[in-house]
Amino acid sequence: MIGRAPRWIPIVVWVACLFWAIPILGILVTSIRPPADVIAGWWNLDKVTLTLNAWITVWQKYPLAQGILVSAQLSILATLGTMFLTPAAAYAFQFLRFPFRRTILVIIINAFVLPQQVIIIPLFQLWRSTGMIDNVLSVLIPYVGLSFAWSIYLVKNFLEDFPKELIEAARIDGCGAFSTFFRVVLPNSLSPIFALGILQFLFCWNALLLPLLFLRTQAPLPVLFSQIVGTHDLNYDLQAVAAIVTTTVPLIIFIIFQRQFAAGSMSRSGNKE
Repeated sequence: MIGRAPRWIPIVVWVACLFWAIPILGILVTSIRPPADVIAGWWNLDKVTLTLNAWITVWQKYPLAQGILVSAQLSILATLGTMFLTPAAAYAFQFLRFPFRRTILVIIINAFVLPQQVIIIPLFQLWRSTGMIDNVLSVLIPYVGLSFAWSIYLVKNFLEDFPKELIEAARIDGCGAFSTFFRVVLPNSLSPIFALGILQFLFCWNALLLPLLFLRTQAPLPVLFSQIVGTHDLNYDLQAVAAIVTTTVPLIIFIIFQRQFAAGSMSRSGNKE
């Protein structure tokens, strides 16, 4: 029988939530206070003035609508590509036998420790020689390719505990590799697929380096808001607005799919849910 949790655990959790919420509150307050008041400290209540000038300035000065559409396009396409290709690759590495299977898997997994900065120069030279600069594919291809290192490992780790009896039963019934994957493995692997989809979406939505280098006319939100940081003026209010706008969509996505994310991170069974 599971005992009741000690009383100090909820207290510790509430204290941790409070400390976690203080910076968020600071960003919200900073976005609706004048810069002069913010410099004195957003928590300073000697003179409280509320204004939406920062929100209006950011909306008028920067093409937010286009930035949101570009960010959504890049994130959704990269996420769908990863969710479509990764399960098939993980299934092949786990259940199929082909030459150099382990060697290829080791190379892919080791790419997880490869920083993006290492591939920037050769990738830029490749895209420039092929005319891919300022093309969304110049960002989508690295997004999907760089995600294979961790996404294949995540799904393959799940498939290691997948019931072998289901695979053998499918083969006895005459299913080939493709039929086994689409009819047996894929329907029972939705939890880790949703988990990697959420992680990939968050990564692509917040990515700055690749779009900053390869995109010119189609700038996503992180690139737009990287231009807000002033060189001489302390525009903390504009930066706070940029932070709120950028994090709103990932927060909504995580709240909607948090059950699938939790199930994907904890599930170790091949049974249908």
